[in-house]
Amino acid sequence: MERTWRWFGKNDKITLAMLKQIGVEGIVTALHEVPLGEVWTREAIHDLRSYIESYGMRWSVVESLPVTETIKYGGPDRDRQIEVYKESLRNLADEGIHTVCYNFMPVLDWARTDLNHPNPNGTTNLYFSWAEFAYFDIHILNRKGAETDWDQRGRQMNRNILKEVEELKARMTPADEHKLVENIIVKTQGFVSGNIKEGDEHPVELFRQLLILYKGVDKGQLRENMRYFLEAIMPVCDERDMYMCVHPDDPPFPILDLPRIVTCDEDIRWFLNAVPDRHNGLTFCAGSLSAGAHNNLTELANKYAARTWFVHLRSCHIFPNGDFTEASHLGGRADMIELVRIFEREEQRRSSNPNIARLPMRVDHGMTMLGDADRGYNAGYSFLGRMFAMGQIQGVIATVDKELGIEYKQPGFYE
Repeated sequence: MERTWRWFGKNDKITLAMLKQIGVEGIVTALHEVPLGEVWTREAIHDLRSYIESYGMRWSVVESLPVTETIKYGGPDRDRQIEVYKESLRNLADEGIHTVCYNFMPVLDWARTDLNHPNPNGTTNLYFSWAEFAYFDIHILNRKGAETDWDQRGRQMNRNILKEVEELKARMTPADEHKLVENIIVKTQGFVSGNIKEGDEHPVELFRQLLILYKGVDKGQLRENMRYFLEAIMPVCDERDMYMCVHPDDPPFPILDLPRIVTCDEDIRWFLNAVPDRHNGLTFCAGSLSAGAHNNLTELANKYAARTWFVHLRSCHIFPNGDFTEASHLGGRADMIELVRIFEREEQRRSSNPNIARLPMRVDHGMTMLGDADRGYNAGYSFLGRMFAMGQIQGVIATVDKELGIEYKQPGFYE
């Protein structure tokens, strides 16, 4: 697999020169400075692609070309927004970039309640607490019907979440509430072309307004909206050989009374069959999928490898109460060694088409360690923590390649 790294553009504190030294071959990035819903011009794409190539790497995957909310909920201007999306796809193809990771999650991209949860070894990781998320929903967002929803969720989990919320309420300070808002709807969203950015004066109210847009949109309707979008763009994808790969929902559960439609085997099977075009595919995010105890990662990888155009190799640990955290890249619920075997075998079966001959892989979220916390990196995207994970996964890939009789090469070294 091609070793890639998510990079947030020329203003990223992690430079391309640093990435070249640690064996990164391809860059996963986006035009983060382009406002949501505007065309990515060929000139802007060319500028960033040329900059990446000047460091001896290639722009391997777009993550993400954002799907605007109006496309997701089926707003009155979705057809216009789809035309904008198609134009951006054409411009990317004209610059030789053929893989696009996107998501179809309403309002929230990925959700965590703690961005610096302590690990036993002194590092920190991202963490999701059901009780804290419920507190945000009930007492900060004040969503109508939230208590009833969380009572039902707690019963399903054999957990009294409402009692835990009341215990939290007794000790929550205004500073704690502010931090929860920052963690859930600001710091995890704004740097990835999200709807809410750091510095917005009233993020909770903005968030409420976004939720209103989905009133009456259930799982069935959201699925149909996704089908509508994919069917509309597939002619361009076929014409320009563009590979769309949807990212699984993170976490893979319905939250805030919003439907989630890429959470499990049945969901993946549905969207691949709904639009059976080869260019409609999956980003296999082992981390997002492993946050759900209902998902068997090895089975899913075997089943959908042939329609996977991008791989995120990370893993989650689920605690007995259902909370989850990012695990070591060689621990948690994902059998990383077996996943590498599956996708390395799949890569060998790929056609000679240069656009898909290499299967891009990135290690995704990493620990915050050894001073990462003081360097202002985006939440979940440390340098040393991800470098440590990359070293682990490179070792796994090298071992599996030898096992499979595949030549492994480390970029930047004399052979």
